[in-house]
Formats: sequence, structure tokens, C-alpha cells
Amino acid sequence: MAEDQAIKHFQELVSSDLTIVDPTSIQIRANALVARLKALNRNANAATRASKQATTEARHDMDQTHLGLQNLLYEKRHLEREIDKCRQFASIYQDVPLYSLPEFTTLAPPEARSDDVLQNVHQLMLNRLSFELVERQRLDQKRKELTAQKEELLKHSKLKLATVESVKMQIESLMKAAADIQKKVDELVPALPPSTATTPAPT
Repeated sequence: MAEDQAIKHFQELVSSDLTIVDPTSIQIRANALVARLKALNRNANAATRASKQATTEARHDMDQTHLGLQNLLYEKRHLEREIDKCRQFASIYQDVPLYSLPEFTTLAPPEARSDDVLQNVHQLMLNRLSFELVERQRLDQKRKELTAQKEELLKHSKLKLATVESVKMQIESLMKAAADIQKKVDELVPALPPSTATTPAPT
């Protein structure tokens, strides 16, 4: 890696073989290596910021998905309560709660509420029961659709959570690498010979 090469060059600078080299040359090489390390550190910081931004966006998407899931769950529970209420009624048709007659005449298909039907009490009750069955089947179908949507949202939520965890691990890895670089720099820079700090005389 580039940072390992830079550390290696620093080690060469402080080795005993280079103590007889011109201090000015050593200073120039050291400055170039420090600049290289700073550039590497900037790149690491930029990558960390990018990863944090990606994590924030992924978390935002996941929160929106979770909110949508909560709304669907609320609607699902509401529909399930309504269905349970219907199932708890006695099987005797007189005890089955139906749409009121005004609601039936408004919502039912025209052929189920014609003038002849409305004048025939028996046929009217049969049509009201049939309409009630259709409505319950419609609500049950809606419940199944919401359940399928919930499962799909849960699937996407798990995928986004896995993405967040992956980004988190990448950030931790980058932070560790940056900390290791800083530690190596801190260990090497104080070890430079005092002569390397000599400023060359102006020409």
C-alpha cells in the first residue's frame, strides 16, 4: 500500500546508513514524505466522510421504509380486527351484521337492489347476504395484499440494514487504518536527527 511505502521511506531516512548524507537532502526527502502522508490522510478522511454520507442516506431510506411498514401494519391490524368481528358473529343469518338497508341500496350493484328485489323481503335478504360476503372477501383479499406488501418491505428493510452494517464496518476499517498511519507517523517523526531541521542558507 502507498502508506506502507511512505513509512518505509521514513525508516530509510532515520537509518544509520544515511547519517552521512547531506542534511539538506534528508530534509527535502522528509518534507516530500510528510506531504505524501498528509495526502494519504486527506484521502482517508474523504473516504470516511463519503462512507458516513452513504450510511446517513441508507439510514434515511430505511427509516422511510420502516415508517411505510408501520402504516401498513396499522392498516392490516385494523382490517384483521374488522374481519375477526365478522367471524365472531353467530352463523344464524339474522344475527349476522349487514350493511344497513340505505347503505345496501347505495353500494350494492343495481341488479341486486332493483325495485322487484326491494319489494321481495326474502330475495332482499339473500342479496344483502351475498353482498356482505363479497365485501368480506374483498377485505380479506386486501389483507392478503397488505401482508404481501409487508413481507416485501421487511425484505427490503433487511437488505438496507445489511448495507448499513457493511458501510459501518468499512468506516471502522478506514478509521483503524488512519489511526495506524497516525501512530506510525508519531513514532517516526520525533526520531529524525536534529540536523534535519537545519534550514539551508539563502543563496
